[in-house]
Amino acid sequence: MTTTRQPVHHETVEGFGTVTLTPVDPAADAALIHSWVSQERARFWGMNGAGVDLVREIYEDVDRRTTHHAFIAALDGEPVALFQTYDCAEDRVSECYEVQPGDVGVHLLIRPDGGAPREGFTGSLLTGFLSYLFRDPAVRRLVAEPDARNAKGIERLVRTGFELGPEVELPEIDLPEIYLPAKPARLAFLSARTARRGTA
Repeated sequence: MTTTRQPVHHETVEGFGTVTLTPVDPAADAALIHSWVSQERARFWGMNGAGVDLVREIYEDVDRRTTHHAFIAALDGEPVALFQTYDCAEDRVSECYEVQPGDVGVHLLIRPDGGAPREGFTGSLLTGFLSYLFRDPAVRRLVAEPDARNAKGIERLVRTGFELGPEVELPEIDLPEIYLPAKPARLAFLSARTARRGTA
């Protein structure tokens, strides 16, 4: 199935390629997302046991919300990552720290079957993603909450310029439309000012 969604951002990263962000189309993209989140390397995404129908239902729920957003990131037209953003004040992370105006939460899943490693791959994708987010002057700080056991993911955030915060326990969410188990997480923060210095 082909998505009818239109890209919201194009970013040409010198020496890397063009990064395009397109909102997730739950019906068209569920199989693709499932092929990523069902792999062992994506275990910290928390959807290893989900089938395609459940993945579609989860992203239909995201799609209905005005506070949560999901995007397929493509490199030169090839899907390579899943990005998600959310209003921290409207998410369970708000129970774990004092949310500030302009805080936007982020999740990143690089395609687990991405083939041979490419130097600078994740960093270049993040360049495109950060450029998209910080073009909005209302976004003052990004907040990440990777699984506290995901050392590789936490290290990647630090290399990108995030400052580590405390380890917290994200509470369980048990609603008719969605279930999220409790999760040990490490908070990390990146201000718009720090991000601009890093790309100057």
